[in-house]
Amino acid sequence: MGTDYEDLRQRLEGIAEEIADLALDRLRAEVEGDEDAKGDERCLTRARRAVEKAAYLLSDGERGF
Repeated sequence: MGTDYEDLRQRLEGIAEEIADLALDRLRAEVEGDEDAKGDERCLTRARRAVEKAAYLLSDGERGF
């Protein structure tokens, strides 16, 4: 059962990295004056943190596998 969690945790970590990349892109766009990008980085960062928290909760350290 631990390997099921490990696979899911790894996928969540990959998703968190993708969200972080997207957040940086949106932040750059905002700095360059893209009004549509305003505030996107903050929302994406919150989503990334939530995904990272989910990955942590599935980690060996938290669940004691």
